[in-house]
Amino acid sequence: MKASFVDTGSIVVIATTFVVFLVALFTKGLTHDLLLEIGVFLVSVKLIIMTYKNGVHADKLEKDIKEIKELIMQK
Repeated sequence: MKASFVDTGSIVVIATTFVVFLVALFTKGLTHDLLLEIGVFLVSVKLIIMTYKNGVHADKLEKDIKEIKELIMQK
């Protein structure tokens, strides 16, 4: 069974950050403060993408280790 790397917490972080970004867009307009909100949003998304990639990499390593163990047991 394949694990899901995008968990509920990640979805909540993305949604919350996006809502705050939209609120800032309508309250601040296109100002310098909006760039800060965009930065926060992008950092949140980048961290979640990194978490996903780390999960995929960990699964691959686990699979490789299992294959190595099986090869060792056969000898």
